[in-house]
Amino acid sequence: MSAIAVAGGGCRLTLYVQPRASRTEVVGLHGDALKIRVAAPPVDGAANDALVAFLSKKLGVPRTNILLEAGRSSRRKVFLVGECPAARADAALLPPSVASGPPLAGRKGLVTL
Repeated sequence: MSAIAVAGGGCRLTLYVQPRASRTEVVGLHGDALKIRVAAPPVDGAANDALVAFLSKKLGVPRTNILLEAGRSSRRKVFLVGECPAARADAALLPPSVASGPPLAGRKGLVTL
């Protein structure tokens, strides 16, 4: 499984989320997931809402195009993002140290859904 995979007309993001951070930011890779720190606490879905807002801004898609597929109450989450090619997600979300290699969506182990 890859952190960013092609899924229909969009992409699937596998994330590892750290709530109650000092700021919301992408940290890097955490195993096969992209690690994101979220400033909001994990109370009443606040961290999930903040994460959707962050992804929407970074990827340039409306919030309605971002669907939490798995992990509502877990640190490990899977999001489906409509109308966002995996290459755009690679460019927008990956830190420069990770982005300097081949795109995650083009690396060995890519799962096309």
